[in-house]
Amino acid sequence: MAAGSHSRAAAAQALVAVATDGKSLSAVLPAAQERLDSERDRSLLAAICYGAIRWYPRLAAIADGMLDRPMKASDKDIHALLIVGLFQLVYSRIPAHAAVAATVGATRVLGKPWARGLVNAILRRFQRERDKRLAAADESETSLWAHPQWMIDAVRADWPSAWERILAANNSEPPMWIRVATNIEPCDSYQELLRSTLGVGSQRSRWAREAIRLDVPAGVAALPGFDTGTVSVQDAGAQLAAVFLDAKAGMRVLDACAAPGGKTAHMLQRAGGNLALTAIDSSAERLARVDENLRRIHCEARLCEADAARPETWWDGQAYDRILLDAPCTASGVIRRHPDIKLLRKPGDIAALAKQQRRMLDALWPLLRPGGRMLYCTCSVFLEENERNIAAFVAATADAEVESAPFSCAQPPWQPTPNGIQILPGDADMDGFYYACLTRQGDPG
Repeated sequence: MAAGSHSRAAAAQALVAVATDGKSLSAVLPAAQERLDSERDRSLLAAICYGAIRWYPRLAAIADGMLDRPMKASDKDIHALLIVGLFQLVYSRIPAHAAVAATVGATRVLGKPWARGLVNAILRRFQRERDKRLAAADESETSLWAHPQWMIDAVRADWPSAWERILAANNSEPPMWIRVATNIEPCDSYQELLRSTLGVGSQRSRWAREAIRLDVPAGVAALPGFDTGTVSVQDAGAQLAAVFLDAKAGMRVLDACAAPGGKTAHMLQRAGGNLALTAIDSSAERLARVDENLRRIHCEARLCEADAARPETWWDGQAYDRILLDAPCTASGVIRRHPDIKLLRKPGDIAALAKQQRRMLDALWPLLRPGGRMLYCTCSVFLEENERNIAAFVAATADAEVESAPFSCAQPPWQPTPNGIQILPGDADMDGFYYACLTRQGDPG
């Protein structure tokens, strides 16, 4: 059996869990990695899983085009193994002979030695017919862009002049952004620290002032000061949330849908830890991650497992100066980080999530004091979840006023909208986010 066959078999099983069983890759991958012996194999498994899922619609079309008949339902793992092999041949730097040998060997690991000849024949045929097979894949939008057709259509409908670059950005490797707690360490000196300790160069963001993009991704545990809260891993686009909300020391703040806690931590660190902050999330497991993040940066908040749309079950009756509603969404703006979104999302999800977002807006708005600010954000690119949702809310809410001042800057790297801004995936190398700032009118008292 070729070296690396266990990694390929594990990757095939992970693909089945995502593409067929509807599980997220983040839920499947850790357990799969634990079953491998070496760190090298665990890293290889992650790289193959993310890459094969990123290009799954394209690779599946190529595989299906070379099969004489569809695979049996009981052999979905072999179909997935073909996709694993094709990913290596098309998109990885793994030598072709090693990729084929290890992938063929994975049939034995999967307990299906009968498939050895099939997998070998398909992969070697692709090598002979590579140009022809790739050209055939380019004839279908789904395989050309490696997205489901409904998603291509939705992105094109909302962004007719930018849909191609959105889809291309979704298929790109994501950069590694970190956030420096500048009250502990200035960004310039931290960049020097990265160079001296890890030998890694980095670039500053022009818009998220605490954001640094690493030239080469590094392990989180290796980042100087990570354990002490000096630095956190957070996309530059996500870092803008705390900037736009602008929670000042001493304010009462609500972070609705707070997990995993990156924005919670950022708000607290910007205010020197001096916020009366309540962080809620509907999942106890996800809320535990918020707690871990706050412990790491040595800050405190009130954590509450609750439904943001039902404040009567958790609100203490005192109004908030600031509310961050980081609403559940399709996550269509972060596909480059979570490529399984392409396989897990369904066409009806956009409308269903938009209704959930509106329920949260309606429920949380009365909790904001007059003169206070609510920041609504999603990591989606779909107008129904973003601009249309906020426009409808403002039209129906007499004391809600759109605030544009937080978004004013020279040459912004985002798309202005009537009620907010839309960062498209890849803009200034950021993930896709929508932001809208709302102020509640009335006498602050």
